[in-house]
Amino acid sequence: MANAAKHAYVLNVVADDHPGIVAAVGQAVAGAGGNIDACSQTVLEGYFTLIMIVSFPHPVISEELAERVRRHRGEQTGLQVIVRPFEPPPPGRPAGEQLADRFVITAFGRDKPGIVLRFSQYLAGKDINIVDLYGQKKGQDFVLIGQVEVPGRWDLPQFQHDLEELGRAEGYTVRLQHENIFVATNQLRLPR
Repeated sequence: MANAAKHAYVLNVVADDHPGIVAAVGQAVAGAGGNIDACSQTVLEGYFTLIMIVSFPHPVISEELAERVRRHRGEQTGLQVIVRPFEPPPPGRPAGEQLADRFVITAFGRDKPGIVLRFSQYLAGKDINIVDLYGQKKGQDFVLIGQVEVPGRWDLPQFQHDLEELGRAEGYTVRLQHENIFVATNQLRLPR
């Protein structure tokens, strides 16, 4: 990711959800002379969370930026804010290592304690990174959707088989799809 300016920071916000949080954060960043380079935001059961990479043409003091975000138009917002310097990932990969491909794992079944733990432990044990995760209880059932980076060295049919076996052991239906296929089959089609 290329930052718009030389000095970049990770900004994380947690709050009770209400309209205007992203606008307030954006205004605080812009008011300090910064730019939003990347962001991800979600609301879960009335709680808001946001993570941004922001950049500035000059260094800023992390706590001063956090306080600027906590105050909107001079008023305390109730936002919990953490700011820290952005450290880009180290360049390159070890020699011979293939790129990771992104896949979407969907799992659904009867809710029971430890299901997120079981799937996340399995993936961590395979050195598979979870880049996005959603889980929600619906009545007696639980749905889990994860976007993961699978290193190129993995045998995908075996990985899919192992995931399905884990699902069967837990009473879950599990599917693995390349993210391009998932997006193509689940995209919103607008009328022309």
